[in-house]
Amino acid sequence: MDEPTSSLTPSEFERLAAVIAGLAARGVAIVYVSHKMDEVFRICGRATIMRDGRFVAEVDLAGTTESAVVAMMVGRALAVAPHRSSVRSETVLSVRGLTAGTRVVDASFDLRRGEVLGIAGLIGAGRTELLRLVAGADPRTAGTITVNGRPLARPGPRAAIAAGIGLVPEERKRDGIVPQRSMVANVALPSMPRFAPRFLVRRRRLRAEAARLLAEVNLRPMQIDRPIRLFSGGNQQKGIIARWIAAGTQILLFDEPTRGIDIGAKAEIYGLIERLAAEGRSVIVVSSELPELLRLSDRVLVMRQGRIAAELQRSELSEQAIVAHAVPRSPRTA
Repeated sequence: MDEPTSSLTPSEFERLAAVIAGLAARGVAIVYVSHKMDEVFRICGRATIMRDGRFVAEVDLAGTTESAVVAMMVGRALAVAPHRSSVRSETVLSVRGLTAGTRVVDASFDLRRGEVLGIAGLIGAGRTELLRLVAGADPRTAGTITVNGRPLARPGPRAAIAAGIGLVPEERKRDGIVPQRSMVANVALPSMPRFAPRFLVRRRRLRAEAARLLAEVNLRPMQIDRPIRLFSGGNQQKGIIARWIAAGTQILLFDEPTRGIDIGAKAEIYGLIERLAAEGRSVIVVSSELPELLRLSDRVLVMRQGRIAAELQRSELSEQAIVAHAVPRSPRTA
């Protein structure tokens, strides 16, 4: 089983874990590949650890710890930093009554400068659809979006980018990169007019700026002329983040920011998100991984069946609280 829970909710994972336990009890042998340590320790008895395509160790999971396994995976001890809040009082984004058919219904919220706002919910709850509406990637049927007090009257990605909104999409390979182009070309996409006055690209300036930003996000290897498709998922994600930094984007929308990314790169992406917030940018994060939302968010909106069902402050956040609002209520409990 290769990453079998990448799109599963916590309750669905519990059902899968029970099925796996039943198969093992019947004598079925299972190889389970996952970057989610809690799942590995819950399901598996032994683990083979690999790094850079090579065998590192085989361990009995009952006799080791998660931090020890992670250290073997990334080649160093990986400290989990506590959440750091950079929220300021200024409102930079106001969404009122945003609607797109039944996918998103009457969504309203504010985003403050320096805030990391999480959006939780089950698959199909409208999380990605809401983010795409704010980014102008999908048309809205009703509602208003205001950026720094100015209404975003024209729908569409061009207007959103001009207003300082940038989307890091869920489907990175399909929607986030131009795979055949170089890393530097991908970084420059939304800000090319800066480097091409009168349609003449200033390549030296472009490469120097891209190299500086890619060094800031710790691109590895630092081969900026290499096609972006040849980089790992984590480094492709760093390239997309560098793209929006280059464009001066102040509101970044992350849809499943660490999906398909190894645990070492995941910690780096967390650090980059918090650095952006500390610099005064504002961030919205959609994630199916509840520990990720708990780690990053100053506040969480919980969506259910296309609507915002709850708003949880940092002091109220827990996996149980999020799930309680995310799961549709039966008629008896509604």
